[in-house]
Amino acid sequence: MDITVVLTSPNPYGSRTLTIEADRTSSVAYLRDARGIVHGAVWLANHVPAPDEDDLARVDAGLPPVLPAARTTRPQGTAPLDPAALSVLWFEEGDGVALYEHGELLAVIPSWADLDRGLPGYARDAVGESLYAWSLAEALEGLAPRVAKARAYWQWRQAEGSWATFQQFVLGHLDSRLGPPGRYWDAGGDRLPLVGVSERPPTFTRDYTVLSTVGMSCQRMPTAEMYDTACRVELALATRQDPRAAARVFAWLGQYPWRSVTWLGHGHTARWFQRPATFPLGGGHEGVLMLMDPPGLPDMSGFMFGGDVVRWLWLLPLTDAELRLVAEHGHRAVTERLALTSRI
Repeated sequence: MDITVVLTSPNPYGSRTLTIEADRTSSVAYLRDARGIVHGAVWLANHVPAPDEDDLARVDAGLPPVLPAARTTRPQGTAPLDPAALSVLWFEEGDGVALYEHGELLAVIPSWADLDRGLPGYARDAVGESLYAWSLAEALEGLAPRVAKARAYWQWRQAEGSWATFQQFVLGHLDSRLGPPGRYWDAGGDRLPLVGVSERPPTFTRDYTVLSTVGMSCQRMPTAEMYDTACRVELALATRQDPRAAARVFAWLGQYPWRSVTWLGHGHTARWFQRPATFPLGGGHEGVLMLMDPPGLPDMSGFMFGGDVVRWLWLLPLTDAELRLVAEHGHRAVTERLALTSRI
């Protein structure tokens, strides 16, 4: 039996796509990455009377699953989904999504949904917990505020002047922490998330330039909420080199969490993706270590957005050997024996 694609909706960052597929028997929603790999899925509806038991043969044949009668509030089935009646609300992070039918919440696929681990998404017409859907009604107390926050975020983000207002908030904070600004560069192009780089030239209290991203903290990082870590960050770099060359590091990392659906945090490393000789920070380095509040560098605390504390991750360039050392023994193996300012 032919499967029809009812709807597709990419997230604002281009890293996940919601796809709804159906045949005459049932409908299902999938959350896929750019390679087509499924990261979340949820049954949406049966369109025929429900069977008494799970029909695993359908799933093995690559067809949308059906829920047995005891697991759905509509055992007699419903009419096929009308694409014109459906609307999609992506979470701020881009790693989860809510689906509406005629303005009513039909399903939610959160960031932690994973069929391989027995964690499907939540569906309006599901009862209890099954292989392919968990009850949306039973989880609504926790999910409703999450969905409402996503709606409020995109309403704000799409309003005229929101980005300019956010920029001024961040730049004002950088003024208070780092002194007067120098140049400002775009590091993200026209795609979301928008990211710029603010230059802060040397002052009478420091002999190096500080570069900071402006824009990463405008949206929470994907999956960060599952790890009890800072969900909003900006990146900073102290350098005595040509700031224009050093700023290329931010073009590399500034949008990375949303492109790769991951998070950046204290102690993380990133290896340069091109030939080592092209690494913008030179000096035989091949990647960076990210640290919050490293000693000897400016205090960047005191900024909040969206009710969350924003943390600055300072980038420390590392050699290949140091990157391997951190991978094996953790970041303290490097930071406890190196003066950070010697790496500027």
